Amino acid sequence: MNNKKTKNLAFMSLFIAIEILMVMIPFLGFIPIGPLRATTLHIPVIISGIVLGKKQGAGVGLVFGISSLVINTIQPTPTSFVFSPFISGSIMSAIIAIVPRVLIGYIAGLIYEILQDKNEYLAMVCGSFLGAITNTILVLGGIYFIFGVEYAMKLGKSFEELLPYLYGIITTNGLLEAIVGTIIAVMISKILLKLK
Repeated sequence: MNNKKTKNLAFMSLFIAIEILMVMIPFLGFIPIGPLRATTLHIPVIISGIVLGKKQGAGVGLVFGISSLVINTIQPTPTSFVFSPFISGSIMSAIIAIVPRVLIGYIAGLIYEILQDKNEYLAMVCGSFLGAITNTILVLGGIYFIFGVEYAMKLGKSFEELLPYLYGIITTNGLLEAIVGTIIAVMISKILLKLK
């Protein structure tokens, strides 16, 4: 039992270290695309949720969320106010930056836990995909409902144009992030689950 806890703690530390490293290496964790930043930081969060469990996945997701808040505060883009309460002056920015990221690992772990007895491979695929898409939908949904008017203005759009614009991001960037994240997460999770 003690050996299992030690192994889980070692894996958790590894995932957190990978997350921090990805934030620190330019264009690895956060990839600037115009006023937005695409990300690969959801991948270690998904893997930790599947391999270690939903609570540990949520913990690694917390590191992702805090990293997002910090990077948007110290290296702001025109739309960074939605992720940084230090720029927006609103605690809601911290909620958008952190809560969806915590839920990535939790959802990935929960879905895997529910489906693993039926089909482990399907459980990994569903957990990975739903974890990634949870992030995209909650972040963009939060932006729309909390900061929609200001966000549209920063993009040079009217509020009416914002929803189709965000929908476009979900069906292109968001879907691509989810698919790539799912492929990588499933491959690595299979290996780590055997080691564990």
